[in-house]
Amino acid sequence: MGMFEGMAISGSGLTAQRYRMDIISENLANIDTTRTEDGTPYRRKMVTFEERGDRTSFESVLNTASKQYHGKGVKVTGVYEDYSSDLIKAYDPSHPDADEDGYVYYPNVNTVQEMTDLIDASRSFEANATAFDATKSMMMKALSMGNN
Repeated sequence: MGMFEGMAISGSGLTAQRYRMDIISENLANIDTTRTEDGTPYRRKMVTFEERGDRTSFESVLNTASKQYHGKGVKVTGVYEDYSSDLIKAYDPSHPDADEDGYVYYPNVNTVQEMTDLIDASRSFEANATAFDATKSMMMKALSMGNN
């Protein structure tokens, strides 16, 4: 592994988790949005990740175990809207977005779930920052040993 690869891997994790926190913040900001540009209620968004670089199957890694396998970090592969959970239906005939029966459809954003995801993303971000700092510290120590 090259000298800067550890920092690059941690940096990619920092970037991915920061993006995830941005999407969670967007979900929380739109918790009461009953009408988007296309006229439908806001839907919760979720982020997916995968390893950067070529996809390597477990079998190919196992078959080439004599070769050294290097991680390449993580990347965001997409943001998708959550259609697996239902929109929240509430009776409010005075709301401008109420249907003919007086029901309003609110986003499928759950504050508790979003805050749990935010804590998870924040801790992952902190872990990557710690790994980055540890790599930097080791590199600085190696440089100082070379000066003696």
